[in-house]
Amino acid sequence: MYQRWEQLLFLHWKWDPEEIQKTLPPGLYVDTFGGSAWVGLVPFYMRAVRPRYLPEVPTLSNFLEVNLRTYVHDGQGRPGVWFYSLDCNQPVAVKVARTFFHIPYYHAEMRVTEDAGRVHYTSRRHGDAATSVFDYHLSRETKLAEPGTPEFFLVERYLLFAQTRNGLRWGQIYHTPYPVAQAEVSHFDTRLFELNDFAPPTRPPDHVMGSPSVSVIFYALQQVGG
Repeated sequence: MYQRWEQLLFLHWKWDPEEIQKTLPPGLYVDTFGGSAWVGLVPFYMRAVRPRYLPEVPTLSNFLEVNLRTYVHDGQGRPGVWFYSLDCNQPVAVKVARTFFHIPYYHAEMRVTEDAGRVHYTSRRHGDAATSVFDYHLSRETKLAEPGTPEFFLVERYLLFAQTRNGLRWGQIYHTPYPVAQAEVSHFDTRLFELNDFAPPTRPPDHVMGSPSVSVIFYALQQVGG
């Protein structure tokens, strides 16, 4: 799959590693930085999504997504991302992701507007009464994350893991390093924590950053250990 991710906002909270480990399937282990696990809330735009050899379809290839995630490694020590949920406003994408990639997508009503570079982003999962709101602005100045920094730990990951009926699988993700930007956030929402059976954090994020855009190739899932 080819796709481009735009206007990414990364909100991260430190978390108890033992608590996160309890939420992971067998074969995955919590990854830590500075002695803490991290849970991330990430709203962004999905653009130009298409399978290999097929053209873009405007009504299907462009949509919004917000996900709740944590950071893990497998038994071989390979670092990656574990998604608790991914909400998006394209029902076909939800069905494809659940059927073929075993990723926990949910259909949501989502809207975004931009005014002078400020993003106003709303999301409400179908069947839920609450609407999440994110208001943010990304700096035009960007840099690459340096190894050993929180930014590098949180964004430079090139595997995702998914639980299937036949066991744990991993999928490789390729992109150039993220151009990381400072993010000014005037409003955020933690409803996705509750929808994933977490107590919502009662403090502001421990780490905030953004990225304007990155082009991505997502490869087919493979069996862990295979």
